[in-house]
Amino acid sequence: MFKSTTIPSHVLNVDNLKKGFGSGRRRLEVLKGINLQVEKGELVSLMGPSGCGKSTLLNIIGGLLDADSGNIKLGSFEYGTKSPNKVVDVRRKGVGWIFQDFHLVERLTALDNVIFSLELSGVPSVEAEERARAALERVGLGDRMNFIPDQLSGGQQQRVAVARAISGSRSLILADEPTGNLDVKSAQEIIHLFQDLCREDGISILMVTHDPLLASMADRMLLLKDGLTAASDIRSAWGIEEVN
Repeated sequence: MFKSTTIPSHVLNVDNLKKGFGSGRRRLEVLKGINLQVEKGELVSLMGPSGCGKSTLLNIIGGLLDADSGNIKLGSFEYGTKSPNKVVDVRRKGVGWIFQDFHLVERLTALDNVIFSLELSGVPSVEAEERARAALERVGLGDRMNFIPDQLSGGQQQRVAVARAISGSRSLILADEPTGNLDVKSAQEIIHLFQDLCREDGISILMVTHDPLLASMADRMLLLKDGLTAASDIRSAWGIEEVN
């Protein structure tokens, strides 16, 4: 089991986060005061129109981009407006990433892909292999550890990416369109895996998706629109007006 090391119920707390790009008349305010929390063991889906700032928000939470103002608390980390070079530990120890593209090293086996990621984070080789094997077993790839990416289906490659993310024992996983390159069946299997990891292992996942049906499988849905987030449901995700 890949238990989160974070004790408080709020794994992630984002307070009044703002981010814009450009200057003068060309200035575009993308995030206008984002407030959100993710609980321990919670799967939260984030939807919104293309270009509304979903990836920008994830990049700030993940320590890849600095905000103009606001604050983020992730376990013992507190940041938001700090530049990426000052929050290296957030990326190494606080957040795991899963992307639409699997970002696997083509010539490495599934096992070596996970080991490689752990060693880059400073984990000793012997421990890295133990953790990588356990993570691949956890995602159902115990019999595919020595396969290279070309020998795996899309769904299996994404499971390797999930194993890579959870092997670091990070409290929060950021998933940016994790099912975008998968067929319907494989996509649903990945969401079911996310549910298991949240409920059984206490991992928290914030997932960006364009698919309302997959989003509805999360514990909670959020809609990012006009630079702000709000609770959502299937009707608002599709933009359907309530009929009396």
